Amino acid sequence: MPPVLPVLSALRELLPRGGLARGSVLAVAEFGLLCLALVAGASADGAWCGIAGIPEAGVLAAAGLGLDAERTLLVPDPGPGWPQVVASLLDGCELVLLRPPARAPAQVRQRLEATLRRGRGVLLVAGDWPGAQVRLRVVTQRWTGLGNGQGRLRACCAEVVAAGRGEAAVTRSRWLWLPAEDGGVAAADPADIPFDVPAGNRPGAVSALRAVSR
Repeated sequence: MPPVLPVLSALRELLPRGGLARGSVLAVAEFGLLCLALVAGASADGAWCGIAGIPEAGVLAAAGLGLDAERTLLVPDPGPGWPQVVASLLDGCELVLLRPPARAPAQVRQRLEATLRRGRGVLLVAGDWPGAQVRLRVVTQRWTGLGNGQGRLRACCAEVVAAGRGEAAVTRSRWLWLPAEDGGVAAADPADIPFDVPAGNRPGAVSALRAVSR
């Protein structure tokens, strides 16, 4: 069994092993396309995935990124017994995307993390999860397509930051099209960054990827 689940190529440099380390918890600040993109890479490689507590999850959008809907289990509302539901998903899936309905007590987190380690899967949390090995968040977004209040939003250029503990203790940052005009996720070329991003913050001004000691 490979030690990591693969991710889309545009996301690899954000993660210390270039993928999702088995037995680990990753937290994304809030649910959005970044969460679905992380799931899609593993799903496209053949992993069974579960999505719990996110009734608005855009599976069709994720399918465009590579998500295999036939190998994805959806539990829109796991209810008050959500820890048991997630534990069951972790027993059968290599990757589970969860948005907890409330802050998980320490005992619940410990039980789920133990289940995670036994199955060698990955838990991806939309929200906060104390003790997560990696935390990702979108810190800046710039949309293209609007001019003087007219036009249509076509693509979003986003700066994504990843930090954490252990091997993820070095903060990493990357500009991505999230989504690009074709609906996919791709690294942002310095020449294509929307003009309202300050020049000093554009990828390529120093480097498309920054590593900063914490």
